Amino acid sequence: MHPLEKFRYCPSCGSTHFEACTEKSKKCQNCGFEYFLNPSSANVAFIVNKKGELLVERRKNEPAKGTLDLPGGFADLGETAEEGVKREVKEETGLTVTSCRYLFSQPNVYLYSGMQVQTLDLFFCCEVEDEQALTPMDDAAACMWLSPEDIHTEQFGLRSVRQGLYEYLQMLKKHS
Repeated sequence: MHPLEKFRYCPSCGSTHFEACTEKSKKCQNCGFEYFLNPSSANVAFIVNKKGELLVERRKNEPAKGTLDLPGGFADLGETAEEGVKREVKEETGLTVTSCRYLFSQPNVYLYSGMQVQTLDLFFCCEVEDEQALTPMDDAAACMWLSPEDIHTEQFGLRSVRQGLYEYLQMLKKHS
């Protein structure tokens, strides 16, 4: 099912004449409002400790409950991607991000409440204030540090995170 099929009524006037216009939009035949389905922004953090290990979480909730993940989540309205990744890291790990640098992005489909949410996941390399403050919170059932050679991307539940990890690990190999 195409995600736009979930939207049956015009969000502007409530009309049932809310019909497909293009592959990524629906238009109301009553009031002319056109809705475009653009990706939601999500942020992902690569955090490395003094030993060169990467911070990894175990997912507490669906989708992909119980699989490995990286700290991150959806951007809130009115915040930058950098503010979003800092907030998500704090909410999930208790760590305070002191700097973050954008690396790359990956498109993703995130299943939430039975709906496929199209996202654009932005990956950042982050430094934290005190790695000893690490505490699993919010969406993280557990947090752990893994050395790059112990990371197996197939253990990560979200496709974009697997792909992002693959790219990140390739970057590490090129620079070592």
